[in-house]
Amino acid sequence: MLVILGLLSFLLSFLYMTAPSIRKFFAGGVCRTNVQLSGKVVVITGANTGIGKETARELARRGARVYIACRDVLKGESAASEIRADTKNSQVLVQKLDLSDTKSIRAFAEGFLAEEKQLHILINNAGVMMCPYSKTADGFETHLGVNHLGTGVTTYAVHPGIVRSELFRHSFLLCLLWRLFSPFVKSAREGAQTSLHCALAEGLEPLSGKYFSDCKRTWVSSRARNNKTAERLWNVSCELLGIQWE
Repeated sequence: MLVILGLLSFLLSFLYMTAPSIRKFFAGGVCRTNVQLSGKVVVITGANTGIGKETARELARRGARVYIACRDVLKGESAASEIRADTKNSQVLVQKLDLSDTKSIRAFAEGFLAEEKQLHILINNAGVMMCPYSKTADGFETHLGVNHLGTGVTTYAVHPGIVRSELFRHSFLLCLLWRLFSPFVKSAREGAQTSLHCALAEGLEPLSGKYFSDCKRTWVSSRARNNKTAERLWNVSCELLGIQWE
């Protein structure tokens, strides 16, 4: 038993000593474009924390007018204040947006259209995971209502990798494991790179609707590429939301 414990202790010590190298190996791609965004308008959902916050910080650093759209306005204002101070960009604004309530979504859209003539970049970052069973204000299961119906259709789908974030906050066990293995996973800044790449890199327009990971297009299953399934999902989603397209 003592030998096993000794080996386990040695293994853990070795892993933590090499954690920086391991994390660098798994950090993935980096957004390398130098594009500046002066005069551009950006909306990022759930940008009060984690990947969304780091994405907002970088786009603000490049001169964009950034709207942090989130449910908790106080946390949003705290994040915006930090980003404004860090980037010296005063055009970092906060608007309330609760993706679990279609009334809130419509109110946000109406408010945005009243203030801005054009939206140049939309990053649907907000989402939930492993929530206890509950329903949205409109009666949809929370994961479906927020992650799919509330978010809507994205231009690109991206996978940020394994990132230190608040996504697992509803699971005590996973939060505990997350803390234990946090030295080995991506930081929020590293996790934001693929979103930034898709938002900023030139020449990606022909790849609209494709799937990206580590700043490059990646493979998806045949089911995800099935046009009939996609059309059915679109029609069912519109029906659930009471949307009619002419």
